[in-house]
Amino acid sequence: MVMNESAENYLETILILSHRLGNVRSVDIANEMNFKKPSVSVAMKNLRENGYITVDTDSHIHLTETGLEIAEKIYERHTTLSNWLVMLGVDPKVAAEDACKIEHDVSAESFAAIKRHIANTGKR
Repeated sequence: MVMNESAENYLETILILSHRLGNVRSVDIANEMNFKKPSVSVAMKNLRENGYITVDTDSHIHLTETGLEIAEKIYERHTTLSNWLVMLGVDPKVAAEDACKIEHDVSAESFAAIKRHIANTGKR
């Protein structure tokens, strides 16, 4: 399965909710993302079938090692880009929205350059 932006957003949301709530269910994801539960159920089925999540007998959703790796990558990109945009003077709400758009498309090379720039800026 080619990982698309939607799937990455779901994995990132599961990661965030797991830190916030401990146990994550489809309804939690639907509420967080403001999606209808049937849409989330279809997405969870696809993520499960492709090995990114597991669902236990209590309907709690857990990231697999692969799912966690992707979720952490996207979350790091989101927080780094959002913080960087705020450092540049962008309103935090706008920065978070823009970071969400950029995080999926920025190349590894460009993201590494942004991280280096931030690290070097902090040393001054």
